[in-house]
Amino acid sequence: MRAKPFLIGLSAGVIGGLTTIFFTAPQPGKQIRSSIVRNTKIAKSNLEEIKEQSKSIKDSITTLKNEVKNNIPEIMNELKNSISTFSQEIEPDTAKLKEEIDGLQKSIIEIENNLSDLNNKKKKSTETE
Repeated sequence: MRAKPFLIGLSAGVIGGLTTIFFTAPQPGKQIRSSIVRNTKIAKSNLEEIKEQSKSIKDSITTLKNEVKNNIPEIMNELKNSISTFSQEIEPDTAKLKEEIDGLQKSIIEIENNLSDLNNKKKKSTETE
């Protein structure tokens, strides 16, 4: 939402409302004028407060944007370095695990061959009997 049309609409609404109150109010003129002055001061105070809060929000967003702009590349570099370091640290263990897996696969093949030979011998001995 753009601020200028909003403020124009708000001002028109306030003026219209005050005019309506002025012409339909059962109060005497002095009371209406003092009421209008008081309400105008309150409205000005509220508008100033809104202006200060919007400026504060804008400043906070700008600060956050700058921090994100500066910190994201740094975080990404740190993450890349951590992954690289982790990969280097586990490389020796990975090689050992591969060797052990290869050894286990050879042992399994050897056991399978021995079982196959044993089954073949058993079949031959039962056939000869």
